[in-house]
Amino acid sequence: MIIIKTEEEIKKMQVAGKVLSDVHHELRHFIKPGVKTIEIDRFVENYLKERGAYPEQKGYEGYPYSICASVNDEICHGFPSEYVLKDGDIITVDMVVNVDGWLADSAWSYEVGEVSEDAKKLLRVTRECMYKGIEKAVIGNRLGDIGSAVQKHAEENGYSVVREFVGHGIGQEMHEDPQVLHYGKPGRGIRLQEGMVFTIEPMINMGKKELTIDDNGWTARTKDGSLSAQYEHQLAITKNGPIIITDQGDC
Repeated sequence: MIIIKTEEEIKKMQVAGKVLSDVHHELRHFIKPGVKTIEIDRFVENYLKERGAYPEQKGYEGYPYSICASVNDEICHGFPSEYVLKDGDIITVDMVVNVDGWLADSAWSYEVGEVSEDAKKLLRVTRECMYKGIEKAVIGNRLGDIGSAVQKHAEENGYSVVREFVGHGIGQEMHEDPQVLHYGKPGRGIRLQEGMVFTIEPMINMGKKELTIDDNGWTARTKDGSLSAQYEHQLAITKNGPIIITDQGDC
């Protein structure tokens, strides 16, 4: 069942979204060669605590960290660890922020030091894929219009779209209906209506779309070892177009 949100509820999520976007702004400066991914986790948790917010995914189905930190060939759900970031890495930091019971969810991929031109292109195209999906998130369109726009742009650039993980509705629960696929055909799926709130979060691989899951039962990585990137925004459908709840302003 899709839970339609009121304007007031959307505003509450925007409060959480502002905290989350502020964290990502800070991470632009914090993430650099020599930083351990577990240090990013601690930084985020402390930052949220100081602002009266809580990392919602910590403890979710046993997940032990405040963020997901996915490096290079890790697609998503990477565990923060003692791994030391090095020049040329890329890392996706994904988090869900709880402020007064309302949630905001966003992932962002970062360059570590100087990265290759191939890695820069992957990040650019993945970010473009997300925004092309957002452009289709208007009243009267269908979910398939979003997925088709994402897939088309990824594949035109020689990349593949991960199938196993999708966007989702969100509000006071982390995962609500609907599921938002990042592939598909236009004109298919449920029709978008005012008050829907969901994420668009394409995971794009430089190589093939197939993945494997690590022994920890969480971390997904590309089967062929190629780089993977992800960008995610949470948005609300309104009569004036989509509101990006996790907007970073100058990104």
